[in-house]
Amino acid sequence: MAIAKTTTLTFRIEPALKEALRTAAEREHRSIANMVEVLIRDYCGRNGVTIPEQGALKQVRERRIRNR
Repeated sequence: MAIAKTTTLTFRIEPALKEALRTAAEREHRSIANMVEVLIRDYCGRNGVTIPEQGALKQVRERRIRNR
């Protein structure tokens, strides 16, 4: 089984939000990065946002570029 590539995401948040994220991750025995991924997947699932498979992601990007 091939391992999916990952990408870096850098953003700024308020220190209190970062601390809450760290606390949540610690309670779940997760890294902060994994906790962010879980939160994003949960939000997408609850709000009907489809997360494309790794191979389909390239097609989504190409379609967006063509539609600009």
